[in-house]
Amino acid sequence: MQLFYSPNITPNALCTLDAEESRHAVRVLRLRQGEELHVTDGRGSLYHCRILEADDRACVVESIDSEGPMAKADAARLHLAVAPTKNPSRMEWLVEKAVEVGVDELTLLNCDHSERTFLKTERLQKIALSAMKQSLHLWLPTINPAVSLREWLHSPLPTPHSPLKLIAHCEADKPRTPLADVLKPGADAIVLIGPEGDFSEEEITLALQLGFQPVSLGPSRLRTETAALYAVAAFNLINDSTL
Repeated sequence: MQLFYSPNITPNALCTLDAEESRHAVRVLRLRQGEELHVTDGRGSLYHCRILEADDRACVVESIDSEGPMAKADAARLHLAVAPTKNPSRMEWLVEKAVEVGVDELTLLNCDHSERTFLKTERLQKIALSAMKQSLHLWLPTINPAVSLREWLHSPLPTPHSPLKLIAHCEADKPRTPLADVLKPGADAIVLIGPEGDFSEEEITLALQLGFQPVSLGPSRLRTETAALYAVAAFNLINDSTL
């Protein structure tokens, strides 16, 4: 199944795909008038559509059937808060793989030891969109721009549930629990992953004071993007076991 994206699609109505989606459908896949395709709104719904105008700049489709939205509210949600890597391509790789495996929200953190404090979220959002379609997910994750870790920790959590709040750090002399022993099937989770130089002692202390649990990601020293993907995979493995 080829999956397309349009945030404005509605049941039993006409919809014009944007230029990029139109070009992919008409010029790359060579779809023509009368052919059918699937479109998601990125909010859990899947639409079975028929092409009315095969324009490679503004392809018009008609929604003829729909499913959803899928019950995301009943599923466990993962919010990954991670410091951008010095090499932006590594963060782009992380976003792609995290979306393919399954993540709901990603926040970029500016930490004491951060070597990069800015990254274009617009590009990361495009990568997330491509990964969503590639993996046939129907929910487009939210990607939040970089914010100071201290500011973010003091902000109210925008979630209807009480998530597990976890911080993965590398201080071996401080008590930590293996991540897999802390995650619970069906429970939302927020996981903090630090920069290449790890969180500072002050940041770790602040997070613990604000209710975050310290966790370890095994005995290996992992790169930032590897640690983040490890957390995403562990979360989904725990929750997939309940399906």
